[in-house]
Amino acid sequence: MKLNIPTYLTLFRVVLIPLFVIAFYLPVSYAPEITTLIFFIACITDLFDGFLARKLNQTTRLGAFLDPVADKVLVAIALVCVVEYYHVWWITIPAGIMISREIIISALREWMAELGERASVAVSIWGKVKTTAQMLALGGLLWRQSFAMEVLAFILLYVAAILTLWSMFQYLKASKQSLLKP
Repeated sequence: MKLNIPTYLTLFRVVLIPLFVIAFYLPVSYAPEITTLIFFIACITDLFDGFLARKLNQTTRLGAFLDPVADKVLVAIALVCVVEYYHVWWITIPAGIMISREIIISALREWMAELGERASVAVSIWGKVKTTAQMLALGGLLWRQSFAMEVLAFILLYVAAILTLWSMFQYLKASKQSLLKP
């Protein structure tokens, strides 16, 4: 299989994940800025790889598989880093909700695909709104540039957690008939 630009962008995002972790633990005063920059570069590549794959008609099975995996791993690791840094229950709970939802929905999508009903759990616009709130919250919590930024990031984290729960229930509701069949 020949790799294309969208797939290279996804692979680049995968490479950024360990660099993100290393930057997070750098023993320098500007580590939060470097970490946030790497995180936002990864987020931007996520926007472009899907857009370019559709625009250039370069969707591939590898890209379709790797893109959501890269996204989920990046977000999970960023959430773990934020939880470790703040070390408080009111950050851990929304982070746990978000990570749990990703595991539940990934399992649901896999199971629905086995039944040939994958379309009933397709990504909705609310998933994109949730992702945007989540990425902005994580960016603010990683950078920690000011108190106002952290407060806004905390608010966005809870907005993302609420949307996470809401979208999870929407997916479960959409698959209810398949889940409850004997």
